Amino acid sequence: MQSIPVDTARLGVLRCAIAPEAKISNPDTQEVKRDRDGNTIYTVAVTVRQDRRRISVIEIAVTGEPKGIEEGQTLKVTGLTAFAWAMGDRHGISFRADAITPVVGTPAAGPVKAGGGA
Repeated sequence: MQSIPVDTARLGVLRCAIAPEAKISNPDTQEVKRDRDGNTIYTVAVTVRQDRRRISVIEIAVTGEPKGIEEGQTLKVTGLTAFAWAMGDRHGISFRADAITPVVGTPAAGPVKAGGGA
């Protein structure tokens, strides 16, 4: 799997769409995914809006629970990397970050509405 570093400065405003949740590795047993050191992997759904374009939502995995993140809040994503993957006929891009933190002094903007309109 090839890793591709992502320049978050070019992504525009990043906001939390869904607060951090533990990533489930086995839906049948509800087993939580862990890294090699045994730390829980969390996912945060983040909205990305570049240059007044449509809003996209990406799910970013991060080791350890990100603290102080609320839905609608502006985020800082550090060390974002994209990974192309394929399994049989399925393929996509996964995202992982070194850290996801709230931008201090920015109140939550409220829930993100479906349809991506502003």
